[in-house]
Amino acid sequence: MTINLEQLVKGQELYQELVANAWESATFKEQLINNPDSAIAEVLAKPDFKSNFKFEVEDQSNKDIIYLNIPRKLDFDNIELTDEQLEIVSGGEIAVFGVAMLGSYLIGFGVGLAIGGAAVGIAYAIS
Repeated sequence: MTINLEQLVKGQELYQELVANAWESATFKEQLINNPDSAIAEVLAKPDFKSNFKFEVEDQSNKDIIYLNIPRKLDFDNIELTDEQLEIVSGGEIAVFGVAMLGSYLIGFGVGLAIGGAAVGIAYAIS
């Protein structure tokens, strides 16, 4: 399965919204942990959402513990660019954007990798 840049961005945005909702609401956090598909369906406003993937959600909000998450290995060979994005690449403008995107995956000890890995995983799951 391949995903495009737009799907990857949507996955990252959804991941960020899920985390923000979990931080704001203990009820939502509990739902996300116990029934991730239902929580994702609620955020997507798609009651019939069902993924072919299994989500493992763990509460890693204890400030006294540093959690290391080993995300899936990113397969950049299966990310497709639109014609517009390919034009940007050929003009060299994508270099800064590409470095910024890659940096979002590599920030911190596991934090950036967890976010990037989760975003990719969610992008696959909602595609």
